[in-house]
Amino acid sequence: MSGDPAVPHYPCALPLVQRVGAIAWPSFFSACVMTMVFFAFVDPLTLRDITFPDLDIPRELGYSVGFFMFWAATASSSLFTWLLLHPRVRFNRPMPRP
Repeated sequence: MSGDPAVPHYPCALPLVQRVGAIAWPSFFSACVMTMVFFAFVDPLTLRDITFPDLDIPRELGYSVGFFMFWAATASSSLFTWLLLHPRVRFNRPMPRP
């Protein structure tokens, strides 16, 4: 079936580490920028007092939680884009002729 011109040929899948890196690195960079911009205007202690006033959350933990939340959001966005662009050759084969 590899010689069939109706089936497009795609190179073999990328290694797992390269796929994870293609999702994690851009999302890490975006999370860094988003964290700097967000916390330039919002103090983590003020945010804590508005949301969880009973918890004793230090400023550094607020920065860390904010960074990982931004990283998770941008990583999920990158993962979703990768899933949409990933070719599905085995599911998109032409219908057999009767």
